[in-house]
Amino acid sequence: MLDKTKDISVSAQAWLDEFERALGKPDSATLNRLFLVDGYWRDVLALSWNLQTIAGSDTVVQQLTALAPKAAPSHFRIAPNRAPPRWVTRAGTNTIEAIFDFETGLGRGSGILRLVPDSTDGDRLKAWTLLTALDELKGFEEQLGAARPRGQAYSRDFRGPNWLDLRNASRDYADRDPAVLVVGGGQAGLAIAARLKQLKVDTLIVDREARIGDNWRKRYHALTLHNQVQVNHLPYMPFPPSWPTYIPKDKLANWFEAYVDAMELNFWTGTEFEGGAYDEASGHWTVTLRRSDGSKRTMHPRHVVMATGVSGIANVPDIPTLDNFKGALVHSSRYEDGENWTGKRAIVIGTGNSGHDIAQDLHSSGAEVTLVQRSPTLVTNIEPSAQLAYATYNEGTLEDNDLIAASMPTPLARKTHVMLTEQSRDLDKELLDGLTRVGFKLDFGEAGTGWQFKYLTRGGGYYFNVGCSNLIVEGKISLRQFSDIERFVSGGARMKDGSTIAADLIVLSTGYKPQEYLVRKLFGDGVADRVGPIWGFGEGFELRNMYARTKQPGLWFIAGSLAQCRINSKYLALQIKAVEEGILGGR
Repeated sequence: MLDKTKDISVSAQAWLDEFERALGKPDSATLNRLFLVDGYWRDVLALSWNLQTIAGSDTVVQQLTALAPKAAPSHFRIAPNRAPPRWVTRAGTNTIEAIFDFETGLGRGSGILRLVPDSTDGDRLKAWTLLTALDELKGFEEQLGAARPRGQAYSRDFRGPNWLDLRNASRDYADRDPAVLVVGGGQAGLAIAARLKQLKVDTLIVDREARIGDNWRKRYHALTLHNQVQVNHLPYMPFPPSWPTYIPKDKLANWFEAYVDAMELNFWTGTEFEGGAYDEASGHWTVTLRRSDGSKRTMHPRHVVMATGVSGIANVPDIPTLDNFKGALVHSSRYEDGENWTGKRAIVIGTGNSGHDIAQDLHSSGAEVTLVQRSPTLVTNIEPSAQLAYATYNEGTLEDNDLIAASMPTPLARKTHVMLTEQSRDLDKELLDGLTRVGFKLDFGEAGTGWQFKYLTRGGGYYFNVGCSNLIVEGKISLRQFSDIERFVSGGARMKDGSTIAADLIVLSTGYKPQEYLVRKLFGDGVADRVGPIWGFGEGFELRNMYARTKQPGLWFIAGSLAQCRINSKYLALQIKAVEEGILGGR
């Protein structure tokens, strides 16, 4: 029996030693004694080659005993260069948290073990949660640090191409096709391309914008990131320590350009991906790219990675009578700046982040603004409430914090966010009470899980208050409910009470269609039906069809915040590399 009074490092290593011995047999009875009855195991490629979360000791043991003989996990040890084992509180539970290293037959990995005393078994320390995550494939390690390539200075051919010649040839694809085509050049596309570059997988990013970073640069004038700089680094190149806490959109856009150059990523701007078809026999795609000069290029990549965000198609709802309106009508994705609307009147339909920010931008530019709410919306102050979810990133290393983020099973993450939402409601009580008084309809997510799970399930439905809510409470921005609109007229919106909201501009801040709409448009019904829903959880604990193999061979998806893309791009790249090397089947 493990003695909980011993040094926690000794206790954690003792658990790992017993776990390794039990896996080697495998010994189901011993494994069962090592886990709480309601414990969790999350495996990220290491043993299962899937992203999967298993709940309950019986099911965990069943899966471990089935997978261990082939994966051959071994050499479990407390990681020497990571945060040492310590007592922490996760999801309201006091637990020993230990970061460890291990190996499998194919690779090396890292994980997190959380131990708690089992009161039903003499306070024996048992696993509450276990993460096993693949970090690298043996023989295909990233060339970083001491393993960096030597470069041309070591052995130069004075008559041959120099570095710039080689870079231009690599980027031009005049005589070859890439192994991987990444569609979309935002944080998702850059992260996966950078990871694949380090694994020596030939990768091309295509983006329809004219300049790298335009997917941020062209958004509305006042936009900044809503979470803090320490959370938002891209792989391999952290932001400089002098950067502001909240990154402005143009600063981030310019960093994207610098990142592409520094990481030597192949990127075609002004290039529209028009769609593709997969050849099962040859194992590659036939895709069409339209360049800015009107020319077209057909390519045959083995993999297509869709990195177009949670969705790339603006949701423009069919609103009856809206075509009566004779003023300017734009979706929020096309809104740029309020300065052109000084002294004018605007209606903004939709109360998510974009709707609030656009309403505030218009108000700040001297426009008379009415914000129209279609459905209840979660509101939380950007500080401190919206930052509570990132508390771990205020201490420790980025590498450790990313592993901690990856380690939390979805049910426990939900529990955590219920607690954070309750804390936020207390912190924001004055603001929320004020919004309620003026008729703003609030909600706090499904079962009170807050903004994070709104994002993970639907991609929106919340607002981080940077001042617009205060303007609404003060009456400086008018608030009306969409249900109170009788019809739209040439000069604005006629209300059911007989009044009219006059408008020169209507902005539809109505979000985006689910990504499966884009898949159907680009690849056809067969592929869309085969892949199924993208994003959200469905019946499982993992995001659907995200960062992992899909039922369509050679088609992958990556999306999310900078942190999500940084963390999960590693695992997506390892899967693509494993397919390329014949280690893993496409599906």
